[in-house]
Amino acid sequence: MPVLANAIDALLPQTQCGQCGYAACLPYAQALAAGECGPNRCPPGGDETLVALAGLLGQPIVPLDTRCGETATPRQAHIDSDTCIGCTKCIPACPVDAIVGASKRLHAVLTDECNGCGLCLAPCPVDCISLLPLAAETDPQRTARPAINRRRHQARQRRLAAHAVTEKPVPTPTRQSPEVQTALARARALLATRRA
Repeated sequence: MPVLANAIDALLPQTQCGQCGYAACLPYAQALAAGECGPNRCPPGGDETLVALAGLLGQPIVPLDTRCGETATPRQAHIDSDTCIGCTKCIPACPVDAIVGASKRLHAVLTDECNGCGLCLAPCPVDCISLLPLAAETDPQRTARPAINRRRHQARQRRLAAHAVTEKPVPTPTRQSPEVQTALARARALLATRRA
């Protein structure tokens, strides 16, 4: 089974988005290899991935399970510098460490590293992150993208595992500091005026 799971994983786009219902691409590949789910649960992979998985598994091509989402053009995250409050909630959500920043400082997306998964959108309290269409890539760039995403995700997993072993967990504050509450209120007011 590990050989089949690795072959399946190699066909996935490596966005690590979780739309398939699994935590990342490899767990989905392992479940698919074990026969626990169907090969039609990867919206970022689109028709190309559906065809490739069906061919590998010797199964008929079935339409994408739209309960997992819709296929979209490749995208990248963008942070609005006028709205970002530096809360850092987007940083741990990124499965490929493509967001940089420090507490109470403007954050930025490393555009060459962003996989467009969209996992950074939900934790942002001020909705300062949007997904924009990815600039046109050459065929070699598009082909290399999954391997880059996989390497970055694996590097992040190793970093988190090493951190868990060497560091004591930092207690999570139960309340936001007055400064963060003030920044959130200011950002929400700014957003309200822009939307009006």
